[in-house]
Amino acid sequence: MPHDVISTCPVCSGELAVTRLHCRSCGTTLEGEFSVGRFGRLTKEQLVLLGISYPTVRSRVEALVRALGFGPRDGDEAADEAAASTGTSTTTTDAAATRQEILERLAKREIGAEEAAVAIRSLGRTNR
Repeated sequence: MPHDVISTCPVCSGELAVTRLHCRSCGTTLEGEFSVGRFGRLTKEQLVLLGISYPTVRSRVEALVRALGFGPRDGDEAADEAAASTGTSTTTTDAAATRQEILERLAKREIGAEEAAVAIRSLGRTNR
């Protein structure tokens, strides 16, 4: 039964090299030093993450942000859309836009996580 190739030495954590390849069909064997490639150096968890699409990651992160109380609540999104369609501006819409700007700056690494958290917390205090 074949096993997954490991690329990190279990003793010293150095990079392992594949030195022998064998074809089961014709019996040909190649010896040398072969790289496992970039994907071979990833953990199983990292490989799983590669299979998730950007929209899935984004929706899960947005759900996480909402669950922590930083994003718009379930009812807030509908209010924001209604205000946008009527051309009215509400405090909720302004706060959501500012919150989105803060999160975008965080994503671009223009600000750090602590600075973003402080800025988002201050939004909650000013809108009460």
